[in-house]
Amino acid sequence: MDTIIKAVPMKDYKIEILTESGVSGIFDVKPYLNGSAFRELRDETYFQLVRPAHRGIMWPNEQDFSSDTIIWDIENSQGENKLETAA
Repeated sequence: MDTIIKAVPMKDYKIEILTESGVSGIFDVKPYLNGSAFRELRDETYFQLVRPAHRGIMWPNEQDFSSDTIIWDIENSQGENKLETAA
């Protein structure tokens, strides 16, 4: 499993991601916001508190995403979230 080393919150519930192996892209959290575990992330101030943790990303109240979920989402997204790999 890859490790997230950079997670920069952006507008519109997106996060700029970089992994230890050089994978980078934009993770769109918006599709997950209706799940009960992630409702608190709708608060834009709270959303900005994201940080890399336990190989994935996490917020203070322990909402989290694994690196596998994030990488899969980036790989399977349309256009703007295109996966890039360092050469």
